Amino acid sequence: MANDNLKPRLNQNGLKCDDSKKNGHHIKTEKNGPGNGVASRQHRQESFEQAPIYVAVMTYLGFGIVTLFGYFRDFLRAVGLEKCHLAQEREEQKDFIPLYQDFENFYTRNLYMRVRDNWNRPICSMPGPVFDLMERVSDDYNWTFRLTGRTIHNAINMGSYNYLGFAENKADFLKTVADKAQQYGVGVCSTRQEIGNLSIHEELEQLVADFVGTESAMTYGMGFATNSMNIPAIVGKGCLILSDELNHTSLILGARLSGATIRVFKHNNMQSLEKMLREAVCSGQPRTHRPWRKILIMVEGIYSMEGSVVRLPEIIALKKKYKAYLYLDEAHSIGAVGPSGRGVTELFDVNPADVDVMMGTFTKSFGAAGGYIAGKKELVDYLRSHSHSAVYASAMSPPVTEQIIRAMKCIMGKDGTTEGIRRIRQLARNTRYFRARLKEMGFIIYGNDDSPVVPLLLYMPGKVVAFAREMLERKIGVVVVGFPATPITEARARFCVSAAHTRAMLNQVLHHLNEVGDLLCLKFSRQKYSSRPDLSDETDFELDS
Repeated sequence: MANDNLKPRLNQNGLKCDDSKKNGHHIKTEKNGPGNGVASRQHRQESFEQAPIYVAVMTYLGFGIVTLFGYFRDFLRAVGLEKCHLAQEREEQKDFIPLYQDFENFYTRNLYMRVRDNWNRPICSMPGPVFDLMERVSDDYNWTFRLTGRTIHNAINMGSYNYLGFAENKADFLKTVADKAQQYGVGVCSTRQEIGNLSIHEELEQLVADFVGTESAMTYGMGFATNSMNIPAIVGKGCLILSDELNHTSLILGARLSGATIRVFKHNNMQSLEKMLREAVCSGQPRTHRPWRKILIMVEGIYSMEGSVVRLPEIIALKKKYKAYLYLDEAHSIGAVGPSGRGVTELFDVNPADVDVMMGTFTKSFGAAGGYIAGKKELVDYLRSHSHSAVYASAMSPPVTEQIIRAMKCIMGKDGTTEGIRRIRQLARNTRYFRARLKEMGFIIYGNDDSPVVPLLLYMPGKVVAFAREMLERKIGVVVVGFPATPITEARARFCVSAAHTRAMLNQVLHHLNEVGDLLCLKFSRQKYSSRPDLSDETDFELDS
């Protein structure tokens, strides 16, 4: 099935050709992948239990009720019986095209505003395993807030992406960061291509390449822009992007800005991906049927809303079979999974050279900011001169750069201690313990047993709000997510486990979760938990060779 015409030219994109179930939302357990034992075990450990049918019915009914009340309140506003707090055009602009589409703002106006107190809470401390929140109240049903002057101290933080606990303020750990701030200042005030290229930037890039196992790497000051501004430099018109349906917004934006054709395959579904690859190779571009200049598969290591792990060995097999390229976003997986924290390539024991573009961020496991692209030297050199993030963006702040170097050296053991590996192992223990206990209690949780992202399904809109408020009253900070960020019937709370969480902290959270779960009737799981591994599904399938 390979097509030699698909081989791209280096001067177009910097990439060198390598010659060498369904959607999980509604299936309890995915089948094993091809013969790789590690991959097989990983997929047995990934579950997406479906809720009872009455839960879906009640969820739709709940949205229907609040929608009806929303239209009723809009009617009261229209006749002047209720004050409208929403921004509106001035009278003299009534003949202009409206800036604020009435129907588009319906959800914000009538649903989100009533529950807005559960988001954007002001924090007044370091986002470590515990943090402090500024108390606020609203006198007009959440249209505006005022601070009371009180502080909620030592709330357990279950929402920050502080996987390895490097969001810390211990003076001994941050001494080198303080030294670099004194030496270089806080800002560079220039791009890397002008006079903003510092020695510590080059040191960091070499360290990243060594850490992820690639020839070269380039770093950027913003994680989101690492995706959105680099993808347009890699692919363009005449190229095809095959994107997982649950990819992050930064990947989606980058794909749209590139001008390439985008097709979406079902989440972690290899049959869906192979069907699209086969069709792309056989049929080529629409109308002309010319071969695609290149085909790029875009996936994430850990999906931040599902807690699922990419089926990397199978995707690499498909990529090689159809001569496509692979773009792997390891924002949530780098540092967080794998025996030494090197992400999903290490978790599945695959060669990093089999991934054409390795992307990751420093905002999570490393407690800093920014991102990186790693791969072959030709690719990185090409991006240095063609990526908008490289050419136009200000260079990374020196103290941030040093924080990343400090954390990465700690993980790699280059600081002369075993603190890094201790944190990686502690995160793995905390993750498995927290997930196992939630299953024992009867909650439905999504994702892989190794994923520190733990979505707990709440489903109904009223329960989402009540859950967040009840947990805050118990001094536990959680993140709740609902429609349109998730499917309308799959609102959830998303916990992020950290190596900095002690067993006592996790037990306290679990204790209150158990109480709130009983209070709000959130224990929807119909499966009995067993501490033994799932051996019920031993079916393997092999990709066509």
